[in-house]
Amino acid sequence: MADVLTRADDRPSAGAAPRPPGAVPDPPPRWRLTARRGRSGTNTLARRVLDWTLIGLIVALTVLALVAPLLAPHDPVQPVGPPKLPPFSDGFLLGTDQIGRDTFSRVLVGLRTSWLLSIAVTAVGLVMGSLVGVVAGVAGGWVDSVLMRTTEVFLALPSMLVAVAVAAALGPGLFNTFLAVSIVWWPYYARIVRGEVRAIMARPHVEAARMAGVGRARLVRRHVLPGVVPTAIVTASLDIGNVVMVLASLSFLGLGQPAPAPELGADTSRALVEILDAWWIPLVPGVAVMLLSLLSNLAGDALRHRIAHRR
Repeated sequence: MADVLTRADDRPSAGAAPRPPGAVPDPPPRWRLTARRGRSGTNTLARRVLDWTLIGLIVALTVLALVAPLLAPHDPVQPVGPPKLPPFSDGFLLGTDQIGRDTFSRVLVGLRTSWLLSIAVTAVGLVMGSLVGVVAGVAGGWVDSVLMRTTEVFLALPSMLVAVAVAAALGPGLFNTFLAVSIVWWPYYARIVRGEVRAIMARPHVEAARMAGVGRARLVRRHVLPGVVPTAIVTASLDIGNVVMVLASLSFLGLGQPAPAPELGADTSRALVEILDAWWIPLVPGVAVMLLSLLSNLAGDALRHRIAHRR
């Protein structure tokens, strides 16, 4: 009842005189401000729950990838049933492929390969690019010019074509694919980290520390790294989904792990000939790649939001 009276008191009376032009408007009523704060708090809580849920799913996915061979119900390489069984067949959750191998087991182990290899490529690119960016940003001068010109040369090249050329030259294999993608992936991090370092070095307290004779090593440890690391981690988390797609594309072209080892991109490519008779065989690994990339992008955005909120 008191709330109703408060709202009624906040409303302008029916016979109130019209407000003259240019007059300062009345503040919004108290009940409206309270409702806005309530909605804002609810939205913030919902976003926090969503962010941590997505981050938790990525952690669970990583754990699943590590123990995938133990969870696979069948041997992913050997035929274990009739060929081309549809999903939800007896004993085969996702059916079997064109030669009778369990599709669920192959997707599970292929997920392990794609996800862990994507993390490895991203980690190597992050470390290499961050090292180049920090050295260029802190040193400046001709060192900065040489490193950034080299980085720009790599950025000017079509990265996918370079990765395909390197992988084709080295031959199929997980390590060759890893090396081919890592070669073209570090320049993005170098440019981002270098820009962040230059912005940090231009701050007044860093300039004062440098004028006071603080060495570069201490500047990097005390000022540069604490500012660069969150940006680099967020960039890498948002980038894993792109690496997943690139690695799947190379495998689709036959430049990944050789048969009969399970790999999502390669399994999709090999099963395309069955798309008219047994459409689920190429669809299942293809959808797995799409969901893996989508989930990693959403989790990366959630991590970015959490880090920005803490700042």
